[in-house]
Amino acid sequence: MKPTANTTGVNCTDISEFIMLGFGSFHDLQFLLFLVFLAIYIITIAGNLTICFLVVSSSHLHTPMYFFLGNLSCMETFYSSVILPRMLTSLLTGDRAISVKGCVVQLYLFGFLVCTECYLLAVMSYDRYLAVCQPLHYGALMNDKFCLKLAAGSWLCALLPISIIVIVMSSLHFCGPADIDHFFCDFPAFIKLASGDTQLVQLLAFVLSAIDTLPPFVLTLTSYFHIIATILRIPSTTGRKKAFSTCSSHLTVVTIFYGTLMAVYVLPKSETWSDMNKISSLFYTVLTPMVNPLIYSLRNKEVKESLRRWINNLLAFQKL
Repeated sequence: MKPTANTTGVNCTDISEFIMLGFGSFHDLQFLLFLVFLAIYIITIAGNLTICFLVVSSSHLHTPMYFFLGNLSCMETFYSSVILPRMLTSLLTGDRAISVKGCVVQLYLFGFLVCTECYLLAVMSYDRYLAVCQPLHYGALMNDKFCLKLAAGSWLCALLPISIIVIVMSSLHFCGPADIDHFFCDFPAFIKLASGDTQLVQLLAFVLSAIDTLPPFVLTLTSYFHIIATILRIPSTTGRKKAFSTCSSHLTVVTIFYGTLMAVYVLPKSETWSDMNKISSLFYTVLTPMVNPLIYSLRNKEVKESLRRWINNLLAFQKL
């Protein structure tokens, strides 16, 4: 700890760690919550890694749509691992302390991966737009080189803004209180504990976050506007169902992700905001990465067929 002066000129001593309150109010349910979140984490990792494995190993899944799906599943494996292991440790041991630097690292990785998901979902919606609205040119437009550029761009575009935000935040001082009323280091809960005037940092974070999330969100909305308009112009009911089935899984994932994200960061806050914020945050930080592989596997014939082949090959190998 080192003494610093805040904006009022009063010396204070920087704290070295925060206390993550999380779900500490549910004292009698800590072990039960640990088991529930452990099961969620195992299912999430298993589901997303299975998707990655199938995309890499199954030749008939070597298409742009599944290439981007593999990127999304890889990202969500990291996404869950940024938050859940620390939460599980806290629930099991009761140790809710996290260093200030550790909190900043978690916030940085979380922000980077959230923005990456926004871009990947936008790229996937653009892929579906080309497949539905320009099917004759799809193969030529969505070639391997272009797919690699889109995937790499999704990861790189998310990196710069969150890096700038975290660099600026490194100049902040924290003299107490040290309690973060959340289960992970989210920006609003984190910045609330900073000493002195944080308006400039909050404004910068708002502007850069808007730059990093609004363009992919608008691209996603625009793509689906054209997709739905094209599907409605298809004369036969069978044709409309077939066209919609190619993007229904992705549309479901987009709706869940952006719906819960807006519930946390956009909707007005009520008096019970803290508890509702934690519950809403659980959906896009914990449940969405678990549900996404299930949505793609249960509603996608190609993925189910690849999984069935892999299981059959595994069973046949065990009989040898």
